[in-house]
Amino acid sequence: MTGPRPLPGPPDAGSVPGAPPAVPLSAPPADSSTSAPVESPSSSPRQRWRLYLRLPAVHVPGELPAGAGAWASLLERSGLPLAGEPGRGRAVPAAQLPLGIAGEREIVDVVLAARLPAAEVRERVRAGLPPLVELVDLHDVWVGAPSASAALAAADYRVEVAGVSPLGLRVAAEALLAVATLPRQRRREKKTQTFDLRPLIVSLSVAAVLPPAGAGADAPTALLRTRLRHRPDAVGRPEDVVSALAEPPVPPLDGEVRVLRIVRERLLTRDDA
Repeated sequence: MTGPRPLPGPPDAGSVPGAPPAVPLSAPPADSSTSAPVESPSSSPRQRWRLYLRLPAVHVPGELPAGAGAWASLLERSGLPLAGEPGRGRAVPAAQLPLGIAGEREIVDVVLAARLPAAEVRERVRAGLPPLVELVDLHDVWVGAPSASAALAAADYRVEVAGVSPLGLRVAAEALLAVATLPRQRRREKKTQTFDLRPLIVSLSVAAVLPPAGAGADAPTALLRTRLRHRPDAVGRPEDVVSALAEPPVPPLDGEVRVLRIVRERLLTRDDA
């Protein structure tokens, strides 16, 4: 003999007897307008390298990489994992090298999305550089430090000249450094810029050059060295210094200055200057 059957329990709240079981509702989708974007790990800056390059003097625009985009494309083709999106500071030169001027220690900052050893970075950079461009050195810089372009303070130049004696040029340089102001004008596209050259000259010196035997009239007779400031409102240029040496209030020179070669020896950041 069996016992009494248990009575069925009450229906679940909100359910109807005989109806199929309820299906749980899914959570509403998140509001995409308020959710934070998720950054791809591969695009996050992980390392910054400061490259020091030797560049030849070029006289036609485009012969060498001349901007952030051009340097980024060149270095990316060499296999370096550049961080960020195109045009967002992945490879930034500290300062544009003017046409006709060679650079012995030009700076390009490169931001990578992965940490690489120095040997591997050096190998990849050298493999991707154009002919006549040489990697001189490279430093691993803190990824959060100011870029070299933002920290640029000055540049050292070497100018080979002919047509004047070293003594006459030295007298002119001393007179130039003695003045308080040197108002100058510079043409840029269709505008004329007026500026004071004197505060931009940090130092100026002249050394004699002994021409080799049998040298012609274009052999250098003097070597001019100058350190010029880079400021947000004005940048010192060696050609402006040479022009000022041949104009009042500087005493007249004993000949006509002819510039044979200009070299930017190095760029200096605020930590260097």
